[in-house]
Amino acid sequence: MGKGRMEAFSDGVLAIILTIMVLELKAPLHDARIEALKDVVPAFASYVLCFVYVGIYWNNHHHLLHAARTIDGAVLWANLHLLFWLSFVPFTTAWMGENHFASAPVAIYGVVLLMAAIAYYILQLCIIRHQGQDSLVAAAVGSDLKGKVSPLAYVIAIPMAFVNSWVSGALIVGVAILWLVPDKRIERVLAQSK
Repeated sequence: MGKGRMEAFSDGVLAIILTIMVLELKAPLHDARIEALKDVVPAFASYVLCFVYVGIYWNNHHHLLHAARTIDGAVLWANLHLLFWLSFVPFTTAWMGENHFASAPVAIYGVVLLMAAIAYYILQLCIIRHQGQDSLVAAAVGSDLKGKVSPLAYVIAIPMAFVNSWVSGALIVGVAILWLVPDKRIERVLAQSK
């Protein structure tokens, strides 16, 4: 089956996730001084981090589906699984920001990111299974070092949040930075196939 409806649905869900996150930011009412923004800094910082994460998933999802020719029912369910975990991002973002990056919210945020990473991996596997081991997606994914390092970092960050939430947060930010570096695997394989 075609992939257009799944792409459109996913784009819509991700847009709603980003909208919900920004609605969680509360402006300091009845206080127009710059100093009033100090209380909003943790919520704003968690919003920026989560916006980056959702943007990374949107970007990689777009590339992944661009390389896929068609999809099947398993891919649809795997995609819904990914969107399920990403839909928790606004909740964990708000909880983490409102509680100034306390241990439990940071750990739960790490759990959500770990589950989203696993869901994305499952989505890749389903597409490769549907397309075949000789497909563009299989060639582009390759050994997927970043895809293996990220869940490992989350597995370390989750319990670390109860020891030092700032070290845990640094691991989570490190993974985001790792993925911000443009990954040209899919673009390179697509260019070679033409």
